[in-house]
Amino acid sequence: MDKIPFRQRLNAGTPILADGAIGTLLHQRGAAINACFDALNLTAPDIVVQIHRDYIIAGARLLETNTFGANRIRLKEYGLSGRVAEINRRAVDHAQTAITAAALDEPVYIAGAIGPLSSRLRHYGHITETDMRETFAEQIRALILAGVDALILETFTDHAEILTALHVAQDVRAELARDVPIIAQMTFAADNRTVLGHAPARVAHDLSRAGADVIGVNCGVGPSQIATVLQQMNAAVPDAGLCAMPNAGFPEAIGGRVMYPATADYFGDYAVTFKAAGAAIIGGCCGTTPEHIAAMHAALSDPLRSVPIIPMNGDDQPPEPQAPPHPTELAMRLAEGRFTVTVEVAPPRSFTLDDLVGKAHLLRAAGADLLDVADTPAARMRMSAYAVAHVLQSQVGMETVLHFPTRGRNILRVQGDLLAAHALDLRNLFVTMGDPTRIGDYPDANDGYDIVPSKLIDLITHKMNEGQDMGGNSIGRPTAFTVGCALNMFADDLDRELGVLEKKLSAGADFALGQAVFEPHKIELFLQRYEERFGHAFNLPVLMGIMPLYGLRQARFLHNEVPGISIPPEIMKRLEDAGDDAPQEGVRIAQEILKAIQGLVAGAYIIPAFGRYELAAEVIDAVTMAR
Repeated sequence: MDKIPFRQRLNAGTPILADGAIGTLLHQRGAAINACFDALNLTAPDIVVQIHRDYIIAGARLLETNTFGANRIRLKEYGLSGRVAEINRRAVDHAQTAITAAALDEPVYIAGAIGPLSSRLRHYGHITETDMRETFAEQIRALILAGVDALILETFTDHAEILTALHVAQDVRAELARDVPIIAQMTFAADNRTVLGHAPARVAHDLSRAGADVIGVNCGVGPSQIATVLQQMNAAVPDAGLCAMPNAGFPEAIGGRVMYPATADYFGDYAVTFKAAGAAIIGGCCGTTPEHIAAMHAALSDPLRSVPIIPMNGDDQPPEPQAPPHPTELAMRLAEGRFTVTVEVAPPRSFTLDDLVGKAHLLRAAGADLLDVADTPAARMRMSAYAVAHVLQSQVGMETVLHFPTRGRNILRVQGDLLAAHALDLRNLFVTMGDPTRIGDYPDANDGYDIVPSKLIDLITHKMNEGQDMGGNSIGRPTAFTVGCALNMFADDLDRELGVLEKKLSAGADFALGQAVFEPHKIELFLQRYEERFGHAFNLPVLMGIMPLYGLRQARFLHNEVPGISIPPEIMKRLEDAGDDAPQEGVRIAQEILKAIQGLVAGAYIIPAFGRYELAAEVIDAVTMAR
């Protein structure tokens, strides 16, 4: 009978039922598990044809050719690398023979099956990209010339490899001027990631962007996992055609045979689930048989069959509805316009925190509102800032601001660390570049980074706080971070600083920690310059840095060697005249500055020198008395 083109059938609005496993049935019907199944197209054609007929009788209307490994690299293991075109052509002939014999009054289509190569690119394994492209092109050309209705790339685990195969398929299709749709499917591990760590949303976006006509998932663990991955793909690319072909559960070795536990009825339930998730093609993979396909056909053909409520396991279980986290104390203070004082504390160089906890109690008694926990300040080896912040919040009862440097973290660790911070209720973040390792204890340590502070702020505020990771995948519930950025109001190149600040504001920064101030009147100059440039008042809450100077030597070092810090001569003179009383003079100077900045900024960020937290407590007295 005449049949409409496969592309037109894809757009008909009802799913196409594909066949199930071929290798499983070949093994059941006598082929050794280590045999070359593709060679059976030459040596046992009757078995191949009968398998196709059994699937047609079961209800399949899309047959995959027995060519999963029919490429020169895999066939070379069996001395058949020179017979690629012949094996692929014969495989298509066998599928067509089965269709003709069935003599149905509805069309049955043939998809040329293409699996991954046995070796990866030389970057990972043994062959070059040129070898890979030529190998795929040879098989794809043979399948298209043999008359397949579609190509199906399946069971790929390597993201780069399937994109290469997809691009080659498009090139060969154009070369032969054949409108052959391309189905591209990847396989995911039990954690719903590919072997190389790509999430369903990333795979869906990349395959769709690369031009696949249908994208999907096959093999894997079983229908439950396939349903989860398919839903994530559909959410990522709602307009894409989707394909689902699960294994019949996780294989087990029983009595020397490989057995799959999922029943045919179970597959029938999931066929309806896949249809509801938007699948245009539904079929089976390893372990599935004509019985599974018959059950799926019956389920899809029943107009009264509803989507079953199927129990999910582990990470598939939807979270219970919960109220969003309450705003942090910092967020509430900033929103209410209350002058806020935070003090920076440095993690210890040991695993004991008793001393720091005691100092934190001192700062709380003095009137500090929050504590800032630095992360590897000056690139010195110290305890994890996460542990310190968690202990301080738990044992002292003070909310913390966790410093979060991007330096030394790749994007995987960045996102994992953010989730860990939120799980520990560390929801105030100060995003910064961090100190270069060359100045610290281990100058040769990794200093790389995948993301700059402004981009990380954007990731937190516009992705994670919206319930997604960087790739657009769901993280369950949205996070509720309050995010701060760095600001230097006294930069030599103020226009450049304003340009950087504009990016951070666009990214969604909630507040800023300002560089240490020693000349408060310059804050007004900054505010004026900002308004001139942007045409409106500066309204980002700033906790201005206040640094109690310990002595003249420290002041000279800061003035001459730390970018962004300028200490006027009159302060230098006061410290010099104070002699041994310089630390107390530094406290008095800091108190004066602290009083001067009130009304100009949202609060103060006190940075003690040399761990002298008692001096910071004295500085806070100036604010406490004013309150």
